[in-house]
Amino acid sequence: MKKLMTLMAVLMLTVLSTSPAQAQAQSPMILGENHAMLRLEQGKRYLLLPVQEKEENAHIAVLDERNEMVKRLNVRLAVDKVDYWVPLEIKNEKVKSKSLLLDITFHGDRRKTGAVKGFVCWREIKYSDTFDTRNRERFRPMYHHTPLYGWMNDPNGMFYKDGVWHLYYQYNPYGSMWENMTWGHSSSRDLIHWDAQPLAIESDWLGAIFSGSCVTRGDEVVAIYTSAGHHQTQSMAVSRDNGQTFEKYSGNPILTSDVPDFRDPNPFWNEDIKAWNMVLAVGQEMRIYSSKDLKEWKEESRFGLGYGNHDGVWECPDLFKLTMDNGKSKSEKWVLICNINPGGPFGGSATQYFVGDFDGRKFTCESMPKVTKWMDYGKDHYATVSFYNAPDNRRVVLAWMSNWQYANQVPTKQFRSANSIPRDLGLFKHGEETYVSVVPSKEMLALRGQKVKQPTEACEIVVDVKGSADIVLANAKGEQVVMHYDAQQQTFAMDRTKSGDVSFSEAFPCETTAPTYGAIRQLRIFVDRCSIETFDAEGKMAMTNLVFPSEPYNTIKVKGGKSTIYKIDN
Repeated sequence: MKKLMTLMAVLMLTVLSTSPAQAQAQSPMILGENHAMLRLEQGKRYLLLPVQEKEENAHIAVLDERNEMVKRLNVRLAVDKVDYWVPLEIKNEKVKSKSLLLDITFHGDRRKTGAVKGFVCWREIKYSDTFDTRNRERFRPMYHHTPLYGWMNDPNGMFYKDGVWHLYYQYNPYGSMWENMTWGHSSSRDLIHWDAQPLAIESDWLGAIFSGSCVTRGDEVVAIYTSAGHHQTQSMAVSRDNGQTFEKYSGNPILTSDVPDFRDPNPFWNEDIKAWNMVLAVGQEMRIYSSKDLKEWKEESRFGLGYGNHDGVWECPDLFKLTMDNGKSKSEKWVLICNINPGGPFGGSATQYFVGDFDGRKFTCESMPKVTKWMDYGKDHYATVSFYNAPDNRRVVLAWMSNWQYANQVPTKQFRSANSIPRDLGLFKHGEETYVSVVPSKEMLALRGQKVKQPTEACEIVVDVKGSADIVLANAKGEQVVMHYDAQQQTFAMDRTKSGDVSFSEAFPCETTAPTYGAIRQLRIFVDRCSIETFDAEGKMAMTNLVFPSEPYNTIKVKGGKSTIYKIDN
């Protein structure tokens, strides 16, 4: 497996607990029952902060020698047990202060946790020139994108330029639970093997860096994102080195509102009107804007009232044109992606979409208002957005492979959350409705290794079916995932109630069911250490579910079909 490493891997592979490069920090200054300060010594690159996930966040202000704040972060500092460490970089070209002071405020219940001076964090905070990013998790995927460490959720700002796919993502560098939202960054030349890059955009006084998107404009990459402070506003940053570093626009914020949920901008160049459009999630609707320069935006229209599912907040929109092959002719339709949380078909977060027409000002849905279309019928497929400027007029998407019902509780520690495999979108007709087709991107074929007789912890299983079929993946512990295709009812189901560890959330054990919109002839099933993604080979059905077996599934039983298994050696 190719490890996710590059410039960020200056956090180079050293064993945390035994490295001679580490030195213990000096004693803190205890100022009260929930307040302490820590003067930092200079010389080492990182301060390694011990985390205990069951504790509440401690607020840390990093002050320079003039006692001016240079950074603020929230960390679940260890009280009586260390789950893992996270690095706070205290020496680089950006940190020029000769002296740093941490001003730390705790928020936990002191009656339960004891006196601040006795917290284990003071004994376990260490200085180091390195940080261990080696994979220590048995559930870390072998061929899905994950962060080197820490928390990841929505994919952000994805674009293709000069042969490189760029993926930004919502990232917490200071723990494996949601907090401290920053844009992490990875890049790839093949959509499969990802290299970790330095942090792209960090929080400022306008707020944390929430979701957004990137466009290319000549030699520039322009990011438009949500600044999440007391209110959510939209900001802009420009990169002149292909997305490696960004300079924030001096006129930020570029768009404001008095609505609480006002986020996730997705701009694109619309050749039809020779101008920029942008779609923005606002409560339970999408607002559409136009601009000539990406700075000044005019609201053109709103979409959403009465359409689709409204059981949760609408988020992470995308709007693009797809071509449908009608046999003798081709037609174009517009697709509006609308992620929603909660409200998914089986609880929690999911991706819905609408098909219709867009004239540069207004999106018109071709379906009746109450029709709801889901892009994936699993529990773990959210925040789906596409790469800007993908080659060959492709529409390639990634999703966050988790669910807000339990994302913070899944049984991993070094990292939390992965992205789905890349998928290409198209259109197909069934009855009177037009649907979005979803197939694994062609790059996934390059991962196919030798054929094997039984499943492995990372494999692709191709099942040719004739009529209804049952597929059971299992291991020696009696853990299993049961899949059933009902040809008569035209449905596909996956049952993970006995898949392994399901104890961390009541919302996790479930059976998910999808319509197949016609007959299925072949299924493609992608198994990784903690996930199963199943596709109709023609794209009419997709289902993504996490699983946490105590050992890999190593047997398969197929009734009503024939399986071919390809080992994946990434």
